[in-house]
Amino acid sequence: MVQVRSSDYSYGPLRAGRGTSGTSDVIVHLIDGTYELFRHFYGLRRFRKGEDLPFGAAVGVLNTVLQMIEEGATHVGVATDHVIESFRNRLWAGYKTGDGIEPALLAQFHPLEEALASLRVAVWPMTELEADDALASAARLAAADARTERVCIWTPDKDLAQCVRDTYVVQVDRRSKQIRDATAVRAKFGVDPERIPDLLALVGDSADGYPGLAGIGRVTAARLIARHGALEDFPPEVLGERRELALLFKELATLRSDAPLFDSVDALAWRGPGAEFAPLAARFDAPRLGARAAQAPVAPP
Repeated sequence: MVQVRSSDYSYGPLRAGRGTSGTSDVIVHLIDGTYELFRHFYGLRRFRKGEDLPFGAAVGVLNTVLQMIEEGATHVGVATDHVIESFRNRLWAGYKTGDGIEPALLAQFHPLEEALASLRVAVWPMTELEADDALASAARLAAADARTERVCIWTPDKDLAQCVRDTYVVQVDRRSKQIRDATAVRAKFGVDPERIPDLLALVGDSADGYPGLAGIGRVTAARLIARHGALEDFPPEVLGERRELALLFKELATLRSDAPLFDSVDALAWRGPGAEFAPLAARFDAPRLGARAAQAPVAPP
């Protein structure tokens, strides 16, 4: 597992992707905006001893995105949950909802999306699908572009481990400062990236609100998957009457990667902020963001 250097967003360790001909030169950075909003909200609350700023978390996310651009990121996309519920709530009554989210945090979701759009960063506010599905879709689309050297998905969420492909599509955990390629996913979870939904179906995901199958822990689940492969290929006697429930949980765990977010990685190239960004940053009580954005380097033509 490669350590992330916080001062190097062109990431020497993240380069040397699939291409050897010199034609692949785009590194795509995909950011989990919902996770970042939560991270900044609670980090700021701890720092300010419980005081919440109206746009504090959104400003934190904008700072993170601008720092990445200032330090070399040229192609960036951010996925957000415009609403918390998705099609999965119709499949499983206990699936996560917006209940319990702090009102001061929830109130910053839409302003963040507005700010990212005015910054002219590609942003995907999801409704029927989730932000994780947008990241999976964006990773697939970016990986299919011949100019892409590497795709970096910025989130620690274990769901996104299913999108990792060799050393070409990787997951970056900002919190632990680690880059997770396919080898690292296998070391951490005991299964190949493609089998992460099978693993989660068996062991459950408390953050998403489904329990998995009672009596099956991660070690046992990994062993079963190594022996039988995908859940659909398990012999009937292995799961017995719980097979259909396991398949339902796998459907919940499997990220959709078919959202038509963009046609080419050109749509992710950062070309500078819009004229409306500086006034919006001032409204967020962060006027310095406007000046930083105006001075940040843009993607080469």
